[in-house]
Amino acid sequence: MEANIGKTDRIIRIVAGLLLLSLVFIGPKTLWGLVGLIPLATAFINFCPAYKLLGMDTLGK
Repeated sequence: MEANIGKTDRIIRIVAGLLLLSLVFIGPKTLWGLVGLIPLATAFINFCPAYKLLGMDTLGK
């Protein structure tokens, strides 16, 4: 897997993932907050399969 996520994109994914994940513990307390694991995982492995399919790259080589 070749990295395709840039620094800014990575930070946005981490923040969005944490906000979504917080829905499990505060707010409506729904399991839909577990969707936040997806942006967190893609941020930490620095690869987004959807970007690969769409031919996108925010890494800015």
